[in-house]
Amino acid sequence: MLKRVFVAPDPGRARLRFAARAVLGIGLAVVVCGLAGHSLTGAVTGGLAALLALFTVADATVRGQAVTTVLLPVVGLPVLTAAALLHDVPVARDLTFLAVTGAGVYARRWGPRGHSLGVFAFMMFFVAQFLHASAAQLPELYAALTLSVLSAAAVRFGAWCYERRTPPAAVPAPPGGSGLARVTTRQAVQATAGAGFALVVGQLVSGQRWYWAVGATWWIFVNTTSRGETLVRGFRRVLGTGIGIGLGVVVAVPIAGAPVPTAVLVAVSVFGIFYTAAVSYTWMMLWVTLLAELLYGLLGVLTPGLLALRLAETGVGALGAALAVLFLLPVTTHAITDAWIQRALRCVHACTAEAAARLAGHPTADPARRVAELEQLLGRVRLAVAPLVHPLNPVLARKARARRVLDLLDTCAREIRGLVAVAADPEASHDARLAAACRRVEAAVEALTDGGATAAEPLAAPVPAPRTAPEPSPAHGPLAHLHGLERALADLAHPLRAPAGSSLVDA
Repeated sequence: MLKRVFVAPDPGRARLRFAARAVLGIGLAVVVCGLAGHSLTGAVTGGLAALLALFTVADATVRGQAVTTVLLPVVGLPVLTAAALLHDVPVARDLTFLAVTGAGVYARRWGPRGHSLGVFAFMMFFVAQFLHASAAQLPELYAALTLSVLSAAAVRFGAWCYERRTPPAAVPAPPGGSGLARVTTRQAVQATAGAGFALVVGQLVSGQRWYWAVGATWWIFVNTTSRGETLVRGFRRVLGTGIGIGLGVVVAVPIAGAPVPTAVLVAVSVFGIFYTAAVSYTWMMLWVTLLAELLYGLLGVLTPGLLALRLAETGVGALGAALAVLFLLPVTTHAITDAWIQRALRCVHACTAEAAARLAGHPTADPARRVAELEQLLGRVRLAVAPLVHPLNPVLARKARARRVLDLLDTCAREIRGLVAVAADPEASHDARLAAACRRVEAAVEALTDGGATAAEPLAAPVPAPRTAPEPSPAHGPLAHLHGLERALADLAHPLRAPAGSSLVDA
């Protein structure tokens, strides 16, 4: 886990810039709230709003990101109002919270924007519980939220908009077309049921901090599709929270809310959240937990007993999510894993076709733009396969097959990057051997995907194996990338063509 965080590749220092900009944006938001004369409650609300604006907005274009950012207060302010007004009406408050949970998950069917707005709406209700916001505080909270979102936008779209030079790759939508609606509907039902369980049991554990359990259930469902992904994410959330609590006992409790060290550690925690989010959910949760502890220290309520309660409520939330995905409209891990692998292989095909066109002399062919898409898809494959390669998975044979598939797909990505570099070389642009090798790779992918198999077809289905790649000529380095790609595709035939009853995922 340590190696994955600190040695993980960071092309273009994207994660580093993402994290550094978050510290600047959130810091500016808190300073603006302070200059506006807001209380600590207002400053905390503003800082969390800025964090969400910088963390959750993930549209493919800068313009789309700006539109989504503008819409955040539109959905956030009404939810914040409802949470504050219903604070002393428990039944209505709880039912409204569950409705916001279900609507927030259901909104994911509208892509990154729906996801961002759903998360922001949920978190505004959560923040109101976290701060025990009342109706009398609403004017200040409105101002803090608005000023903070504007501050975050000023940093993101004005002072440091690195996306204008390097646009982010489009986030791939979950596979299935109309199936997307089915998955989001199922998840909305699951999340609402899991949150209901967490709400009831969480209140039995603590009448004041029950919302931690609901929040844990909510975030476990974020960026997951299948039940296997959700179970693994729940385990990682509990683990990260436990480690974060241990760190908090050593760091946050002793400083007891002292302003200067707390401010420094809050900045470090924010950086850690953003820097590790794409690499390790466990590490991200460590930093989230430390941030929450520091905020409670500022509010003057941080004690070791409170930390133990947070771990208990997190466990309740994880249990609620697990029960929901296991017994209520489950989305199988096999179907999701198969679909993402098929899409990744087709992207390899598209990259190779673009490279072949470029090698044939077509000036408009651009294989480089496909590489970013392939990286995104491989990220989704890793997330989908995570339940199979998890250390607690007892099925060793299936774990080994899953790891083999991941290794070979990583090899494909590495060879594709080399191929794109070759295609960009003017001296190689008319090499007939390279073009022929590209065609062989395309044929190998078509064999693995059965010429365009649908996402619903299992990987266990027998398909023709691609032929073994010829050995590369040592005199021609560029051909080695294509031959390496052919070998990786040939080797993929075995784990992806398992006999019936031994599918890569049997869940």
